[in-house]
Amino acid sequence: MSLDLNKSDNEKLLRTAAEAGINYFDTADLYDKGANEELVGKALSSIRDQVVIATKVGNEWLPDGSSWQWNASKTYILEAVNNSLKRLNTDYIDVYQLHGGTMEDQHDEIIEAFERLQEQGKIRHYGISSIRPNVIDSFCEKSNMVSDMLQYSLLDRRPEEQVLELLKENKIGVMVRGALAKGLLAGKPPKEYLQHDTESISHLQQTIKSLEEEGVSASHVALKYVLNNEAVTSAVVGIRTIDQLEDVIRTQESRRLTSEELQKLKESITAHTYSQHRIG
Repeated sequence: MSLDLNKSDNEKLLRTAAEAGINYFDTADLYDKGANEELVGKALSSIRDQVVIATKVGNEWLPDGSSWQWNASKTYILEAVNNSLKRLNTDYIDVYQLHGGTMEDQHDEIIEAFERLQEQGKIRHYGISSIRPNVIDSFCEKSNMVSDMLQYSLLDRRPEEQVLELLKENKIGVMVRGALAKGLLAGKPPKEYLQHDTESISHLQQTIKSLEEEGVSASHVALKYVLNNEAVTSAVVGIRTIDQLEDVIRTQESRRLTSEELQKLKESITAHTYSQHRIG
């Protein structure tokens, strides 16, 4: 959940989400230099046993706070988790995720760190947050990860080529981020995005608009599209206002897209594939 730390009603927003049945809350030690974790922990502390809290590790802030560097070492992971636990005000993390990853990382050591943290009871499960097919394939083969958070939307259908089926076959849940493509699938004016030009995006937006009806908005259509894939277990959506939260809640109540509507959406935009980090 993306939050504006300058707003005073963030705790109310998180609690309202939980009361509405949203029980998965995702953050990272990178966000706002840990302040986001503190906010999530404070807001959910009284209902800790009713929610699933996920956070991420791997991006280490430099001492002067000017930027961060990638650090996926076993030593760092084993140290960083303690800081996240303190900020989250909890004894355990439900899902601890590697916040990225490359083929140059020591995957065996990363997995050893996560497995040790499980044994210690500091985390219940672990996963990765990666869009790279070769990295995902490696962790599927070597680890007991339960999830992968990856970018997937009508404007980024690259995971449909290899990754989604791979994760499904390995019984690894997919947590989608970017389902609304920075708002382009929720009403923002069209502009270039990934390999899509403005005209292509405008065409897709018109198709989405044709599917809107009472109680079904553009964001509903975009979210229902990714949730329709059997590999997907949840969509992580950034929420900053009560209105946005209420719209997401209504998505849970809106109907599924028909096979004809899904096909119409697919035909309205080109499905690109990954050009780098491919499997094999």
